[in-house]
Amino acid sequence: MKKLIINADDFGYSRAINYGIIDCFQHGVLSSATFMANMPGAEHAADLAKQNPGLGVGVHLVLTCGEPILKDHQTIVDVHGRFRKLSFYESAFNIELAEVYDEWKAQIERFLSFGIKPTHLDSHHHINTYKGIKDVFCRLAEEYQLPVRNNMDLPSHLRHPNRFEYYVEKVLKDEVSIANAFKDADTVEVMCHPGYLDKAVMGGSSYTYPRLDELELLTSNVVKEVLNNCKDVELATFKSL
Repeated sequence: MKKLIINADDFGYSRAINYGIIDCFQHGVLSSATFMANMPGAEHAADLAKQNPGLGVGVHLVLTCGEPILKDHQTIVDVHGRFRKLSFYESAFNIELAEVYDEWKAQIERFLSFGIKPTHLDSHHHINTYKGIKDVFCRLAEEYQLPVRNNMDLPSHLRHPNRFEYYVEKVLKDEVSIANAFKDADTVEVMCHPGYLDKAVMGGSSYTYPRLDELELLTSNVVKEVLNNCKDVELATFKSL
């Protein structure tokens, strides 16, 4: 059987996002999520993860949103002690990669402190693909022996799905679209960002209303029927790699 991992990013961002992700798992086709250990909704997300053990939960490593777990950084935070915005990394930048390593390790350890075993690693805003940061990401994946998202060129020894898809609406449109996603692939991860909206999301995220569209899609009977008609495809988590 071919394996389809439908993964929701931003688990832990806020209670509204968390409840949306869980609804997509309980009442829809979502199979996996990734956890933001530094965000205010992290403890709530951990409780929901424990109540829903069938949901695969990985670590969504953060460098561009909210505040870090460690408080002694100098190069990866602004004057207020918050993570620098993604725009900082979109041109020439200089940071101490040791700070990234220490912070991301602290995020993984906080995740583990909740008593949950991570299924994989990925990152917020795909920051793991940026200069130098990629090496830190791969080093941590090796240390914790975890699979990773296939969103960049990866060392051959790291486990990952054969293909990564950015647009959940495109992949889940119909049976033909799913078949196209699995062309020359046995395992596919498709990323999504479902969630309800609360003040934390509306005030802090640039991605708001589309979260509701994705939630509607992932819980729709139409998508459930499409997947049911794909007899050689099953929903999976990164544990299957």
